[in-house]
Amino acid sequence: MKHTPYVHAQQTYCGRTDVGKRPSSPSPSALFLSYLWYSYPLMCKLAFCVGECLLFTFANCLLFPPCLYQVELDQEKGLEMRKWVLSGILASEETYLSHLEALLIPMKPLRAAATTSQPMLTIQQIETIFFKVPELHEIHKDFYDALLPRVQDWGHQQCVGDLFQKLASQLGVYRAFVDNYKVAVETADKCCQANAQFAEISENLKVKSTKDSDSSSSTALLYKPVDRVTRSTLVLHDLLKHTPSSHPDYPLLQDALRISQNFLSSINEEITPRRQSMTVKKGENRQLLRDRFMVELVEGSRKLRHVFLFTDLLLCTKLKKQAAGKGQQYDCKWYIPLADLTFQTIEDCESTPIPLVQDEEIDAMKIKISQIKNEIQREKRTTKGPKVIERLRKKLSEQESLLLLMSPNMAFRVANRNGKVSFKSFSLTSLELQMLTNSCVKLQTVHTIPMTMNKEDDESSGLYGFLNVIVHSASGLKQSLNLYCSLEVDSFGYFVNKAKTRVYRDSTEPNWNEEFEIELEGSQTLRLLCYEKCCNKTKQSKEDGEMTDKIMAKGQIKHSSLSCSCHLLADMNELSKIALSMKFTSREFSLKRMPSRKQSGVFGVKINVVTKRERSKVPLIVRQCVEEIERRGMEEVGIYRVSGVATDIQALKAAFDSNNKDVSVMMREMDVNAIAGTLKLYFRELPEPLFTDELYPNFAGGIALSDSVAKESCMLNLLLSLPEPNLVTFLFLLDHLKRVTENESVNKMSLHNLATVFGPTLLRPSEKDSKISNSSQPISMNDSWSLEVMSQVQVLLYFLQLESIPTPDSKRQSLLFSTEV
Repeated sequence: MKHTPYVHAQQTYCGRTDVGKRPSSPSPSALFLSYLWYSYPLMCKLAFCVGECLLFTFANCLLFPPCLYQVELDQEKGLEMRKWVLSGILASEETYLSHLEALLIPMKPLRAAATTSQPMLTIQQIETIFFKVPELHEIHKDFYDALLPRVQDWGHQQCVGDLFQKLASQLGVYRAFVDNYKVAVETADKCCQANAQFAEISENLKVKSTKDSDSSSSTALLYKPVDRVTRSTLVLHDLLKHTPSSHPDYPLLQDALRISQNFLSSINEEITPRRQSMTVKKGENRQLLRDRFMVELVEGSRKLRHVFLFTDLLLCTKLKKQAAGKGQQYDCKWYIPLADLTFQTIEDCESTPIPLVQDEEIDAMKIKISQIKNEIQREKRTTKGPKVIERLRKKLSEQESLLLLMSPNMAFRVANRNGKVSFKSFSLTSLELQMLTNSCVKLQTVHTIPMTMNKEDDESSGLYGFLNVIVHSASGLKQSLNLYCSLEVDSFGYFVNKAKTRVYRDSTEPNWNEEFEIELEGSQTLRLLCYEKCCNKTKQSKEDGEMTDKIMAKGQIKHSSLSCSCHLLADMNELSKIALSMKFTSREFSLKRMPSRKQSGVFGVKINVVTKRERSKVPLIVRQCVEEIERRGMEEVGIYRVSGVATDIQALKAAFDSNNKDVSVMMREMDVNAIAGTLKLYFRELPEPLFTDELYPNFAGGIALSDSVAKESCMLNLLLSLPEPNLVTFLFLLDHLKRVTENESVNKMSLHNLATVFGPTLLRPSEKDSKISNSSQPISMNDSWSLEVMSQVQVLLYFLQLESIPTPDSKRQSLLFSTEV
């Protein structure tokens, strides 16, 4: 496995706590050093703090029985989610067993060859490399075989806590494995260098999985148990979160969690040797010249590293997570002796290009940071106490870490002379490395990482909801021009284009009279930009043509005017005045789903009623809108983000509701943004969201699972549990949205952007479960909405990023891949 670090010389940062696979060995092919040689706060605690929220509403004594019934319903949903979590754990165990089995496959022939006259490895080498692997396989095979029938024969009172308790009690085997881990890896590396046949076997171990067969190196597979034991507490946390405290499993799982946490703590304490001063061979003092932070590229994932430049070597480390009150501790990722250090150009190295993040995604991260800052400011004005603010500050730190990691884009590559880290000049033993990294704790000069949003301000809370804007006319122009207006709104300071009028040609007094519905997400300002449409006679691309448009005037309307219905004139820098009418509808009222009174239409009618009436698997309105957008809207900048004209959207809505045969003709003549707006409006007005009220809490819980394999299993099982019309319609839409992002370089719509647009529309809590509807204070409604939106966006983004969605049974298979849509 290649381990490619890099650093950037850019001063705006963003970062993500990527949960990537740990590299199998410290062998970087290229190093990208960031010239971030400045102080910034160390991210000692990047672990996500997932808080549990139990909502109990005690209205009065008369309402106690209904409240008790609601609590029982909530527990019922939690117990159902328990099944999905355990199914995910089973899938994760199956994958882990396949990794252990891949390690065990070469063991038997290696043992047999060891007794011959020409052994590939000695018995001692085999015992060292594969130390305790058979025992680990037996432990987890027994656990899997015992858990599987219990999940298959599922009931809400089914108990599994004893199995997890037994698994935790066998962690002593892991202690022995971890103690031997570094020696095992070093032995495997030496044997690979000494024996070409073993090196080939070691680098191509076959791993069987449910998806496909893959190959992996022995070094990578040897790390799997180390990674597994560190994740044990996370898995137990996930399961406990969805286990009621009254369930018989709860105390057993708590005991298993206690054993697991104590085990990890004891290991961390034992592997920390006493600090000792480090000297190089021949008695020369090793001195620290400089230490700084960098961003390293590891198998496509960005990681934050602390780099130490000594008089004889360059050392790259990772700060270990420590419990409260524990001191800092570094883990060595790799090192290069300075005698072997070389610099590489892009042409010289064979590394893949640096994956860059689009500007739109960077802006979205900044918006999220600003939203959290706004929440902190609002909490300061309430009486909820410092705990809520501290939780928000942790979220702010996480988002700033994401910004820190994702922003850098300038590479600086270093390697040793042969492009690999083989330590020709000298080699440090594992003990020497441990002593060296511990000395870094007291030698370090840079302790903090720079954050972009570390200045607190007193911004007022923004608006959440929908703003209906009618752009009437402009006046004050001195000559006839071809003009159009662009409407932009901010999300705490970052402006996004939301609507654009048609071009009004050859006039000093254009009259657009166009209405738009603009979604506000923490917005405080509406900005109006008036452009003169300039068309060069020479042939240009559409994007280049838009760049030639000349801005004639601009103006903005602040928070106080947006929050009320009004008719006003916006001052446009004395070049002209724009007449506007505005009406704001808060999120609380704008997203209430109201069933249609006439069941003959499609808007506000349950999706299963529409598909049954039309004898189709996907509603006609969804198919027609998608087909038209794919015909002429795939390269439209901001498709699905830019609002269409409200009158056009309403006209299309009426045509679909009345089953107008000419609706296809109408769509061809309309702006494609109006068609996109009609599709969004259809999903928004469904009486029940596409992901259903019943399953929404489970999707929100599934996306928060810690183990990636368990999360995928849980999310896919939940998705395939949707009613048939909902599932097929979503997969149809999902396929379309993925095709939209294939033109991201032109339309500027990334997967994240599309998830932000569609997430809150396709996933919504039911009225009785919504934190928003149960909110008694208007100021906390925005807070709850912001938290809900984050979860909804994450769920949709997860499915958008999946390469494929398997369909396990033949009935579902024929359903999804039928030629009849």
